[in-house]
Amino acid sequence: MKRGIAVLLSLSVVFTAAYFTASKWAISHQTITFRDPTRDERVVQVDVAVRFDKQMQADAGMITLPVAILNHGNTVKFTEYSFLANVFAARGYLAVSIQNDLPQDGPMVTKVGELYVGRLPQYQRGITNIKFAIDEMRKVEPNADYSKLTMVGHSNGGDIAMYFAKQYPDEIRKVVTLDNLRVPFMTDGKFKILSFRSHDPQFKTDPGVVPDPAECEKAGITVVNTNFQHNDMRDTGPDTAKNSIEAMLDKFLADTDADVAAVDTRNAPPKILEPGPVSLYVPEKTPRPSFVEKLKNMLPLKKTEKDSSQAMN
Repeated sequence: MKRGIAVLLSLSVVFTAAYFTASKWAISHQTITFRDPTRDERVVQVDVAVRFDKQMQADAGMITLPVAILNHGNTVKFTEYSFLANVFAARGYLAVSIQNDLPQDGPMVTKVGELYVGRLPQYQRGITNIKFAIDEMRKVEPNADYSKLTMVGHSNGGDIAMYFAKQYPDEIRKVVTLDNLRVPFMTDGKFKILSFRSHDPQFKTDPGVVPDPAECEKAGITVVNTNFQHNDMRDTGPDTAKNSIEAMLDKFLADTDADVAAVDTRNAPPKILEPGPVSLYVPEKTPRPSFVEKLKNMLPLKKTEKDSSQAMN
């Protein structure tokens, strides 16, 4: 018994030392497959990213994890935004990336003249996926705040994020989009918005989507105009693009999380500084025992392969 205690204390010392010397706590990524019985057992996969120490505190009932929902671009896999998920996880969030599209859904078709150029059915399906995934995640991780979400998305996923915020504004904590092209921003100042815009001649933002600077200032919207291409804003993009986005996103989260109790943001728009050095993240594939224990009654975990196909608007 004494020897066991000594070993445990030794491990604790090592663990504590690692905490003070590592640039960031290790972040785990776990892929979970759910099936929706109300939609012919439709498969809804999620990648869950969380810091080990925050997960342990949540398991112990010490904290409630804030939740970020990440939505992928058209033809891009949900696992291709780990650089974003890691920023949220490092900040103490439970980051949940959802696979919204399946091969049987068919290609997305642009219909000029229709609402959101005919993309509304995709947005509605995305909202159904998000609602279902949240209900399932409550069973896996009950110590998280699913009532106030940070909604995130790239391209078509950014439009899904903004459309969700329009439909359920009282359930939104903040919104982050990366070059969404169709759904206009909300300007009522109920929550803060950060949006990265590309400089890409092939991907044009529809008129009226991004408010003018004066309206952004009033509504608490921060627009970051970049020199990046539309498809640079995912894991396959260049490090310069990802590092810059990570740094500015981290600053935005630091500012907005410090004032999370605020409701009306019109008079306090976030001030984004120049991106600083980007912290290193330590991805970890081995799940915590407590987390695995929660998944025993769920369906088997499945690995997913990264899709190298190009994102479409």
